[in-house]
Order: sequence, then C-alpha cells, then structure tokens
Amino acid sequence: MSGVVMSEGSQMQQIDISNLNLQQLMQLKQQMDHELNIFQDSLHKLKLAQSRFLESGSCLEKITPKVEGKEILVPLTGSMYVTGKLANTSDVLVDIGTGYYVQKNIHDAKEYFKGRVEYVTKQMEKIQQVGLEKSKIRDATMSIIEMKLQNQMEKEITERA
Repeated sequence: MSGVVMSEGSQMQQIDISNLNLQQLMQLKQQMDHELNIFQDSLHKLKLAQSRFLESGSCLEKITPKVEGKEILVPLTGSMYVTGKLANTSDVLVDIGTGYYVQKNIHDAKEYFKGRVEYVTKQMEKIQQVGLEKSKIRDATMSIIEMKLQNQMEKEITERA
C-alpha cells in the first residue's frame, strides 16, 4: 500500500508499511512523532537565530556618521544597561559564534548578517521539507493502523456471531 524509506546505518531500504504488524506500526508512529518534535524544535531555534540576524542587520542601518558621539545604552546583562558614547560609526564588532568576534566595517557587517539570514532560511526550508515527508509517513502509518484496527474489530465481531 504505502512505501516508506527507512535507513539502517548507511543502508536505505523501502518498506511496505501495510505489511507491518500493529506493534511495528505503533513503533514507527512513535518514531515519526519523535522526529517531528525534533524538527519543530530545530525550526523554532532557527527562527530565533534568523530573527537575531535580521535584528542585527536592521540595527546597523541606524549607525551613521551623524550619530557618532551620541549617547547610547550599552547592555551589560540582559536587563542592565549603562550609558555610553558611540565613538566609531565606521566599524563594528560582530559575534561570529563560540565567543569569537570580528571587526567589520558597516557594509561588510550588513553583508555578513544578510548571508546568515539566507543560510538559516535555506536550512529552515530543508528541515520543513524533511518534516513534511515525515508527516506524510506518520499520516500513512496512522491510516494503516486505523484500517488494521477496524479489520481486527470486524474479525472479532464476525467470530462472535
């Protein structure tokens, strides 16, 4: 009825899920539910990263030579700020991850964040596609479970009569 591609290590094989018993189908459904939860969590984290990159890029639009010397609030923690003066409007320090920072001019920093947004968006699209496939497998598995349960109930009713 429905084929599912399953991987075992580096081997891929197609399985007709209608040939699986109820216990195997329930295990497959649980596996798909678990994987879908992981994909949803990954998508959520990527969406947060995408938002941070977009926000950083838009903040760079506000750094112009006109604001040099103006007072700004500098975050010390997530909820504590100190007053500072913007001394340099041509270069910024960009957090590139794992505690590393790179000095970039405003244009290059904008390009960096634009590239990060594009990369994260592509990763989100890939995860959404895989999630859609897993969702289809889960739906097919649920249909076959329902069909097998219905057949089992009909068989029991027939045997009693």
